[in-house]
Amino acid sequence: GDKAFAQFLTDEIKEEKKIQKHKALPKVSGGWELEVHGTEAKLVRKGAGEEEGRGGGITVTFNINNSIPPSADDEPQEGQKADEQEPDLTSTPNFVVEVIKDDTKQTLVLDCHYPEDEVGNEGEEESDIFTIREVSFQPTGESEWKDTNYTLNTDSLDWALYDHLMDFLADRGVDNTFADELIELSTALEHQEYIKFLEDLKSFVKCQ
Repeated sequence: GDKAFAQFLTDEIKEEKKIQKHKALPKVSGGWELEVHGTEAKLVRKGAGEEEGRGGGITVTFNINNSIPPSADDEPQEGQKADEQEPDLTSTPNFVVEVIKDDTKQTLVLDCHYPEDEVGNEGEEESDIFTIREVSFQPTGESEWKDTNYTLNTDSLDWALYDHLMDFLADRGVDNTFADELIELSTALEHQEYIKFLEDLKSFVKCQ
């Protein structure tokens, strides 16, 4: 059984590598630096949108685990031609934006999501491809965030305030273009990790 399993994995890895779009991870435009730790990725932009010399910056963190929406399992059957444009499994992770200004001890934290029904229904007016779910202040530099800090849920938010928050992000480079490129990056990263997982699984199965 293990032998057949290992053989199956070998073929699977070959197939996955064939459809792998990016050998190297795609870049996110706009001067973002990428750090990857396993399934967590961090995009950092220094002094984003702040006046010269004020420092500060912005960090976007996301994790590719569980980032592929569940309805993605209807793959074309054998013999059916897979439409090239067919969205492969697309990874749309939640992402957390942290905005830091040097002269405050607070970090503004915005929890952003890709709404599940938004993907693919264009034709409406320019709608944003991501939404802000929650906003809070956290002490800068603390690794543990406090549950006691007030968290603003945007469900009941005045739309004008919400628009200002979206503009505030856009001014710092977190806009629809960024969100699109983040999907590209996340999808490539997820696929890379998946292939690595298959390879590890194969080695594991082959071990005595």
